[in-house]
Amino acid sequence: MRQSAGQARLVWIDYADFGARFIAEAVTPERIEAAVADMTGRGITIGPFSVGPLAGFVAEGKVGKPVIVRGGPQVEFGVRLPASLLVTITLGGQQFRVEAIVDIALTLHARAADPLLIVIDIPPVEPGDVGFTVRAQAIGGVLALLLEPITVLVQREVAARVNGMLDDPQTRRARLFDIVAILDGRRSRPQLPPRLEWIGYDEFGRRFFPRIVTADRVREVVEGLAGRVIEVGPMRTGPGSAATVQASGVIRMPRVTPRPGEDPVSFDLTLPVELDLTIDALVANRYRADLTISLVLIARAAEPLLIVVDVPPPAPDEIEVNLRPLTWRAKALGVLGGVRGQLAVRVAAVVREELADLSFRTIDVAERIAAATD
Repeated sequence: MRQSAGQARLVWIDYADFGARFIAEAVTPERIEAAVADMTGRGITIGPFSVGPLAGFVAEGKVGKPVIVRGGPQVEFGVRLPASLLVTITLGGQQFRVEAIVDIALTLHARAADPLLIVIDIPPVEPGDVGFTVRAQAIGGVLALLLEPITVLVQREVAARVNGMLDDPQTRRARLFDIVAILDGRRSRPQLPPRLEWIGYDEFGRRFFPRIVTADRVREVVEGLAGRVIEVGPMRTGPGSAATVQASGVIRMPRVTPRPGEDPVSFDLTLPVELDLTIDALVANRYRADLTISLVLIARAAEPLLIVVDVPPPAPDEIEVNLRPLTWRAKALGVLGGVRGQLAVRVAAVVREELADLSFRTIDVAERIAAATD
């Protein structure tokens, strides 16, 4: 996942709020337009139909480019789908051609579905949603009388045909987004499920974090700590502060374990630190210091649309320190009092400084959406 620069100040939001913000960010007017764009240019043929004992008509045309006409609450959009028709009316053996404009009003809702899908849902078009306007031209009285039943038939037939287009599997797939696949950089068009189970935006946010912020993804983030160099000292210890202590080493590969059922989503993180330690008390005495730092990682949501792996810094008394002498002089000397505590304090300070950098544990989800769906 793309990571953001460090944030000066984070404003936490809950998972439910994050869900609503995510859908509002992901479902833009441009993507709404793209969801029905494949209908542009499709042909429409209506009839032939009889309108009375001596009259009939047939209409042919095609669908134009969808136009977003408004936005609404709960990520709702009104879309105007225009179509041009050439209507050929037969009356008493004569043919009359008139041009007509059809406007189909669609309402598109961004809805969330199980397990982690965003669906552009379009309710079926009703005849009353279809506008029918004949271009201004000389129309005789008899033809004018025929326009009313023709309008009713055109509205009914256009609604049926548009509903058929919207129900086309290819068109339906274009309105279905698998969020896990998008954020993984994989193909985002899943197979159409036989039935969609709708969930609210708040529930979407609550489901998002345990499915997206997994142990594997967190491990990828914190493994960046492995290999970081830690330098401690020189510092004074022992009776009269006569001994000098100096250590250097690295953070080894972190271990991440999920904490099932936690809300917010949390993980146990173990940071092993390996140091080569020298205590200089007249002669150099060498030790191996193995430290274990136990931390809790918490997956939080922050404004405007961030995932932050929050890590409370370690306290010195939470760091386990094991010292092993490496030379016979070190064995004879033993361990000078206070060295373990001093190491824990210094290492805790170093780790706290490393964790203060948010750049490696903050993910800008809006950037990720833009990169994955452009």
